[in-house]
This record gives sequence, C-alpha cells and structure tokens, in this order.
Amino acid sequence: MNPYLSIIMVSRNDDHGEGLLKRMSLCINNIIHFTNKYKIDTELIIVDWNPPQKRKLLLEVLPKPNKSKYLIIKYIVVPNDIHLLYDRSEEIPLFQMIGKNVGIRRANGKFILCTNIDILFTDKIMRELSKKNLDTQYFYRANRCDVPNDIDLTWSSEYQLSYCAKNIMHRLGKNPKYLNLLTAPPIVYKLPFLATLLNYIHGIKRRLTQDPVKIIEWNLDTQACGDFTLMSKEAWFDVQGYLELDLYSIHIDTLLLIAATARGYKQYIFEPEKCIYHIHHESGWESMNPVEKIKFVEKRPGIGMDLIYEVGPYMLNRKIQFDLNKDTWGFSDVNFDEYEY
Repeated sequence: MNPYLSIIMVSRNDDHGEGLLKRMSLCINNIIHFTNKYKIDTELIIVDWNPPQKRKLLLEVLPKPNKSKYLIIKYIVVPNDIHLLYDRSEEIPLFQMIGKNVGIRRANGKFILCTNIDILFTDKIMRELSKKNLDTQYFYRANRCDVPNDIDLTWSSEYQLSYCAKNIMHRLGKNPKYLNLLTAPPIVYKLPFLATLLNYIHGIKRRLTQDPVKIIEWNLDTQACGDFTLMSKEAWFDVQGYLELDLYSIHIDTLLLIAATARGYKQYIFEPEKCIYHIHHESGWESMNPVEKIKFVEKRPGIGMDLIYEVGPYMLNRKIQFDLNKDTWGFSDVNFDEYEY
C-alpha cells in the first residue's frame, strides 16, 4: 500500500494522566473506523518511546486493524538506552517531539499528520481528508475540542462522536472566518453581525500594530497545534521536523509552525465543525492552574512564550530556519525494532 496519509503518535504504557490505555484504545478504534468508512489509505505510526520495564509494549495492548486493506499500523520501539542520551531523561520520561521525528523520518505517506494518542477525529474532518485534495504548499490546522473522559469503549463509534459533540468542555484554535478575533466568548460566533463587526475592528488594529506578540498571535493558529499539524512529507523534511531539544515539549509545536511559515508554507485552518476531540485528563497542561504550572516547569523545564514572541518575528522577518537539528534528526541513522499490523 502506498499511503496517502501517515498519522504519527508517540506514547508509552505508563498510564499517564490516568486511564491512558482506554484513551489510546478509543483513539485507535476511531482511526480504524474512519479509514475503513472513507477508504483512506493510511499508515498509523505509533512510536513507543522508552517503554517502562515490567509493562507490556503498546503493540501488545492496543487494538489491531483486523486486516484492513486501508490501514497499516506500525509500531516503532525507541529503547531506554536512546532515552538515556538526554540529560533530563529522569525528569522527562517521554520526549514527545523527538519521538514524532522518529515517526516522520520513517513515514511513507504523501502527507503526514502529527497528533496525539488521546484524540478522536470527527466525521467531518475525516471526510475532508478523504477527498485527497491537500496542497503541498500549505500546513493544515484544526480546532481541538476537549471532551469528558467518560466515553465508553463499548459504545459504537457513531455514539461516541455524538456524545462528544454534545459535551464539548472547551475549544482551542482559531475560527478561519474570524481570524482577527484572538479570543471571544462562544456567544459572539453565534451572532454573525457582531462577530463580523468585531473582526473588522480587530483587523484594523492588526494592520496598525507593530507588537511582535500580536503579530504571532494573529498570524498563526498555535493553540493546541501539537494535537493537529498536517503537511506534506516533503514539507516536514524541508523544515527538519520538530526541534530536538532536551526540554519538555511545551511550545516546540509552535516553533514548528514558525519554521514552516518562515520557509514559505501557508496556513490553512479547517472550519470549526471540522475539528478533533481531545479526551480530557487532569494531568494535561490545559488542566493545570497557573500555580501548578510553575511547579510543573520546575521539574520539567520548557520554552516560555516570551521566547516564542522574540524568536518568531525574528525568523519570520528574515525568512530563516533554525538549523539546530542534526542531519540525522529523528535518529535516521538508528535501526529501531519495528512491528507492522
């Protein structure tokens, strides 16, 4: 099979955020359902990073595709000795973006979607992808809608998605019809006249501002971009994947959007109804209050938005690349154990 789409995820069997196995199983079943429904030739790559000792590998506990002719699931196991190459290997048990690079370097799809293991795709977003009309000169973003973690594995895929649609807790991402509205209460979008007026007013502010913070906020759809960033395989290789830093993964996904934009790729944001659902868990970054985030960053240092707002305009104005990754980014020179189903 020559896949049109490669989906990249990274995880480990450590029960992160509680109930991880259930969330992962829901996600895999969702992909199995839609690749069969819409006949999308898909390669799902799951990178099992630093598997915990005395626990089963992900390939042993997650659903199989039942000999689907539209879906191949490939597991890549990145062992502990690779993980220990990083100074913060004890504090950070999983280097998510480096793991995604491992998948990107080994993907066969014409387009590559980097996402996470606790995502459910909606019917409308998968129907859109099934049209196979993606443009190699764009990178694609979709809204993320958080939903409760009480979805039952025994429910049908249709009922799971119906439940999610009725129980959206929070939405992250821009509305492409009102790109100048950085933040607005949901009620605003239900009032087209008011939304259009506010969008026009903020559009004037956008053209007048020289504030680098606002330039990044207005130009790029950075909220939850680690959950859905899609572009061609050539584009991923062109920007050299995600930055491979010995840090917690926060905002490294934002740097990827900056790198792609600096390289000349254009942003496309899917309409709000073509969203993805994120199964809520208490340990997620969005679930923490500001004080909890301080303690989290104390243990697992990461890049702050202050640096994003400094490096973003610098790169975009000069149209330059980071050039910080090695030529062998994604451990392209290492033969990992791979299992295919």
